[in-house]
Amino acid sequence: MMTNLTIFFIYLLIINLVSGLVFAYDKFAAMKERRRIPESTLHFLEFMGGAMINLVLMFVLRHKNKKSYYYKWTWLLLVLWLFVISMLF
Repeated sequence: MMTNLTIFFIYLLIINLVSGLVFAYDKFAAMKERRRIPESTLHFLEFMGGAMINLVLMFVLRHKNKKSYYYKWTWLLLVLWLFVISMLF
């Protein structure tokens, strides 16, 4: 039987995977001049728990790391999630 904590971390793993894939697709779309993913969608996925991977991918993919307003929101959402996780322990 899985505990609630295990389910929570599986959720975080899945949402980070989805968020990372969407973020990477947005980078690909930007390079190919295709339709982009709205920043509100990217931030929503970060709010749902995907901020961890998106912050890493900002620098690995060199995508949106020069947009200070985007960067600040991602950091804020990451800190929020780290606070939530710290409250579980």
